[in-house]
Amino acid sequence: MAGMADRDKKIVIEFCHLLEKSKQLFNGLRDLPQYGHKQWQAYFGRTFDIYTKLWKFQQQHRQVLDTKYGLKRWQIGEIASKIGQLYYHYYLRTSETNYLNEAYSFYAAIRGRAYYSRASKEDRSDLMVKKLRYYARFIVVCLLLKKMKLVRDLVMELDKQIVDYTSTYEPDDQLEWSLVLEEIKSFIKADGIVSVLHADSNTIVLSHRLSPLTTPPVEKSPMMNLTLQEILIIGSCNDQVKFSELTMDMFRMLQTLEREPQDDFNHIYDASPAPGRVPLALTPGCLQDKGYSLSGGAKGMYPLVSSCQENGDRPIRRENPHKYLLYKPTFSQIMVFLASGFKELPPSGALMMYISADGCFSTMKHPEYMGYDLGGVLTSSKKELDHPNKKAIQLKEMHCLYPGDLYPFTRKPFFIIVDSDNSFVFQHVPRYFGQPLVILMSPQDIPPAFQDQQHNGSLFTLFLHSPLTAFCFICNILNIPIHLWERCQSFIDKFVTEASRLFTRCRIDASYLQFFGDDFLRLLLLRYVFCDVVLHLHRSFKGRHFRPRCQPPLPDGDLLDHPALQHLVLDLASHLDVRDHFMDTNEMD
Repeated sequence: MAGMADRDKKIVIEFCHLLEKSKQLFNGLRDLPQYGHKQWQAYFGRTFDIYTKLWKFQQQHRQVLDTKYGLKRWQIGEIASKIGQLYYHYYLRTSETNYLNEAYSFYAAIRGRAYYSRASKEDRSDLMVKKLRYYARFIVVCLLLKKMKLVRDLVMELDKQIVDYTSTYEPDDQLEWSLVLEEIKSFIKADGIVSVLHADSNTIVLSHRLSPLTTPPVEKSPMMNLTLQEILIIGSCNDQVKFSELTMDMFRMLQTLEREPQDDFNHIYDASPAPGRVPLALTPGCLQDKGYSLSGGAKGMYPLVSSCQENGDRPIRRENPHKYLLYKPTFSQIMVFLASGFKELPPSGALMMYISADGCFSTMKHPEYMGYDLGGVLTSSKKELDHPNKKAIQLKEMHCLYPGDLYPFTRKPFFIIVDSDNSFVFQHVPRYFGQPLVILMSPQDIPPAFQDQQHNGSLFTLFLHSPLTAFCFICNILNIPIHLWERCQSFIDKFVTEASRLFTRCRIDASYLQFFGDDFLRLLLLRYVFCDVVLHLHRSFKGRHFRPRCQPPLPDGDLLDHPALQHLVLDLASHLDVRDHFMDTNEMD
């Protein structure tokens, strides 16, 4: 710094200090516990504060930093990328989709201002890897926000960047990046299992988050006193498409358990920019001449927010239940996260566990010991060292979640969804503590005609996520015009309304009514009823093992076999011209 003016020297020193401090805090995030709430919020607050200062500082002193420090555009991009990562991880920890939108704003700004455009000219392979990772993270955020047109653009750009990277450096991770690209392409293809088409035959991307339009009606009663507060979403299927530790089932379920962002004016349809359009994050006022503008962050748990938000104030906090996402966890991880969710439950709060996993079948001959001797579901592919006498002493599978493992958590209201070919083993979980307990279980089998599609996501989860998509899929409707989709959606709405009315008036276990007051749990229960009625009527699903089960059992005549619900399903089938796929009510057993 010799010969540099004192003022310029102070600016460079302060920038270096802020940059180093921000890196230390950012790297420390990985050491924070992934569970609980209070343990990490203060640390996130400090990290957001330092990045707010760093971003403002580089904006205010860009000329000095350019000439005296040699600040490069990719370095600005790296700071913005880390802010985007902060927002994404804050979304994962809070389940509030506002922060997902903020992550998108920063990632879009990096692309729009081409901060990484000269990365390849630096002759540094590590810088190219950072650029590739940025693309992968941006794609995940866009997938979660259903900005599918932009996802496809990003995938093409990533493909080109991988080619440039591997041809220039011939790196050892060439195969790894090729696999990442294939994962993304497979994931996008699987997500579009049924295409809703505009009049010009272009695909319309629909969001399936909860909105005022999709919230099922209910006649509230004092018994409906529980709200869903803590959720554990587990994806462990070995042969299911996934990207970035999100299986397709996890991806669908996490959206089902979130409310639609209220400030997204185009929230029903995909609002991502078409080719050649300017991303929303880059409209005037959000981007200054020297970089992306930030307003000051609030102290404590609230992160910094972009000036794209009205008044530059705190993000509006929404009441989404808190989620943990676990991809192929070990048994001990499941226990830790379940215990954390259990501990964090407020009064009148409910805990939910959703697991999509392959069955773990037992050959033991003690069916009376239903907690552990009928098998369960595999949670992880990790293999423990084989015990030398494993066969002799009949050791059980280490990473299998057995029904008995869940008994301690029934001390509080517990809602369980098991999507597996061994799901029915969970129907015998006892209510030792008298607390509300509901278990929804997927069919154990699916007809051969649909088995090839299992790697694209489970049919049961698809029914819980988008009932009309699942209905079209089992009727071999792979493309549907938007006007027909919307008319058919009205049949689903009528079904849900009628099922909700029957639900509250039939003789039913009190557990259901206590959960029924919560918007998300009511939606899942009514979609479960739709799934059961549809599969019971469908000719390809003859046999009890092709239908879902629940515990406690729901009444047949007053609900699951109710003529009004069956007629609505058959009317829907007629409207789609697939009535021949379904039995008449007098043909049913």
